[in-house]
Amino acid sequence: MSQESRIRRKRAFREAEGYLDLATVFDDRWPLPNSVRDQLAQRTLDVLAALGDSVDSSSRALFLKGQAMLVMEHYTDATVPLTAATEIDPDDVHIWLALGWCYKRMGRLDLAIQSLEEALAVEPDRAIVHYNLACYWSLANNSKLAINYLANAFDIDSNYRDLVEKESDFDNIREHRDFTALTAVIV
Repeated sequence: MSQESRIRRKRAFREAEGYLDLATVFDDRWPLPNSVRDQLAQRTLDVLAALGDSVDSSSRALFLKGQAMLVMEHYTDATVPLTAATEIDPDDVHIWLALGWCYKRMGRLDLAIQSLEEALAVEPDRAIVHYNLACYWSLANNSKLAINYLANAFDIDSNYRDLVEKESDFDNIREHRDFTALTAVIV
């Protein structure tokens, strides 16, 4: 690959990431209308498509493509490039997290849990992985595993305690005595 091609590719990746950032950066406080969010995600896909077939051999490009589809809420479609990205770079936790996120929204908790278990094998000390596994196991009505993973998340990063109150994924186990004991602990 020529120097010019590498520079063009690097710029395209940054542009694609920029569109995704614009689409999601203020989601928690000021979410964009779906139509605007989808236009930004589509721009990401267009930028990546302009790179041609080389996109299919780059885990970064495949991840960005999957993220754009995820932003557009095309979860089933997003799993295709995300799965391909895991085959190229199985040690990228972000890809596994995105894949799990899609599977959860597709109602495939088994695959969401499997994806996060892969992430855990790569980075066992990543609090977000433990926290998401706690959410998924709670949704699967397995309070014991949910509480164990939640405790691990708290041990790694106590800031995750602040998220529990508003997390509806824990509604299934919220009244469980071990859950209330774990979440009532004052640090």
